[in-house]
Amino acid sequence: MFVVVGATGNTGSSVAETLLSKKQAVRVVVRSADKGAAWKAKGADIAVASLDDVTALAKAFEGAAGVYLLVPPNYGATAWLADQCARMDRAAEAVQKSGVEHVVFLSSVGGHLHGGTGPIRAASYGEQALGCLAKRLTILRPCYFMENWMPSVGMVKQQGVLPTFIAPSAKIPMIATKDIGRIGAEQLMAGGRGRTIVEMAGPEEYSPEQTAAALGAILGKIITAQPAPLSAVVPTFKSFGFSDEAARLFEEMYAAFSKGAIGYEHPTTLVRGTVTLEDALRTMV
Repeated sequence: MFVVVGATGNTGSSVAETLLSKKQAVRVVVRSADKGAAWKAKGADIAVASLDDVTALAKAFEGAAGVYLLVPPNYGATAWLADQCARMDRAAEAVQKSGVEHVVFLSSVGGHLHGGTGPIRAASYGEQALGCLAKRLTILRPCYFMENWMPSVGMVKQQGVLPTFIAPSAKIPMIATKDIGRIGAEQLMAGGRGRTIVEMAGPEEYSPEQTAAALGAILGKIITAQPAPLSAVVPTFKSFGFSDEAARLFEEMYAAFSKGAIGYEHPTTLVRGTVTLEDALRTMV
């Protein structure tokens, strides 16, 4: 039996769906029973637990052959980095108490770096915290989520503009969360060996200009990628409800990406997904 944390989100739901399609026994961890109803109908076991409740989380992990673990962020937290690291610590403690031997942990590209990476710092901390406790730890390091374009779809439809903090012509690795989940499920079923790093990307690299063109083809209108200065990151993210610290961490991350300071630790062994950017965007639209 495999346990999936975050099954109500994008990557977690893909992990759970993939495992169920392979006739694997699955237990999903949800914050309330009603959030697990749809999964129960699909044949999954349900465990109600919060990431803030170590005892309940450890119980949910007990008896599992492996756990898919992600630690959802609370971007409204005033001291965001400290809050996220504390959540990582609680998740690691639950792993230790449960006795589960294999953890597949959702980290991020740049997870091997320890400073100047914005919110990726928390993922790096999680890698270290779990590395001290899990007997077999598989670390997933995906790149820019294709679904990160989702919040812009409304503006694209209304104004024909795709705002971006990435240089419009810069091609960067992007991956669909469906691919992340599928690869995560495959790693769970493989069983893990020691500490394993799985760095991943989509079928090819894409630029914001290509993203705009793909959206234009889907919508049947001209879409323009509109660059925004890094000075706009903080006010933009604060308008989304992010705390000042969380918003400034994203400014730090975008600045690091623009300088090429964040990248893969082992670029020659990338695992490539199969979902194209156009397919992912079509689903979003």
